[in-house]
This record gives sequence, C-alpha cells and structure tokens, in this order.
Amino acid sequence: MKPLAEVQPLLIVEDSDDDYEATVRALKRDGPLANPILRCENGREALDYIKRMGSPECPRPGLVLLDLNMPGVDGREVLKTLKSNPALSTIPVVILTTSDDEWDVNNCYEAGANTYIKKPVDLEGFFSALRSLREYWLQVAILPRDPTHAGSDDGD
Repeated sequence: MKPLAEVQPLLIVEDSDDDYEATVRALKRDGPLANPILRCENGREALDYIKRMGSPECPRPGLVLLDLNMPGVDGREVLKTLKSNPALSTIPVVILTTSDDEWDVNNCYEAGANTYIKKPVDLEGFFSALRSLREYWLQVAILPRDPTHAGSDDGD
C-alpha cells in the first residue's frame, strides 16, 4: 500500500514566480514527487480555492505550503480561514516565508500553523530546508485523509 501522502496533492500558495519555481525544483531535486502540485498565486485565489475545496477542480490537499507576505489578502488571513473551518482544519499548513519576526511566528502557531520555516536566503540552504520538509511531511508523516473520501480500512 502506498503511503497516504503519495496520493494527496500539495498546495503551494506563493505570489512570487521565482520562489514558486525554486520550491518546486527543491521538492523534486531528490527525485520525482508522487504528489500532484497545485498553486494559488495569491491570498485571494487561495481563499477562493478554499471555498470550492472538495470539488473536482479543487481537490483537498494533503499539505499546504503557505507564504505569509502577499499583496492584498496575505497568508495570515488564509491560515485563519483554513484553520477556522472544522472540515478543513486538519489539513497541515507549513508556513514558508522570509519573515522570522517573533510576532509572525507566534501568531501563526496560535492560528494553527503546523510548522513555520523561514526561507533561507541562499539557494543551497533553501534546497536543504525543502529536502527536510519533503522527507518529513511527504514521506514520514501520515497526513489526514479527506473525511468525505476516507475508506473504512484503518490499518488495524
């Protein structure tokens, strides 16, 4: 049986094309990724996606990588919206941002973030951070299933 993470999409909410491309390259650097990668280019698009989540065009992700600092609706608002919805609050959210401000870190964890990662400024550091993220979240951790599609086999 394949790990659950292999069949669930990964949603990246990132307004910078360069950062998005670097993230995808870093995630695929150690080999192909079984997870389909979806992208929302800004916070407004992410909120629209969340409203339609579960429909065929907007599958429920197994993991969300969320940038904080986006124009208009920022990642903080996206995080609060996602975590305040009981049907979606179990989706792990990893904050992936340039901010290491203590206020941001604390508030994101209080709002329900599962992990907070400051984007390293050097490319090798960024690749290393994303390698660790991939290993943990997509290979080690068991991600929650979509309750509307969960099967009855618990593995017991």
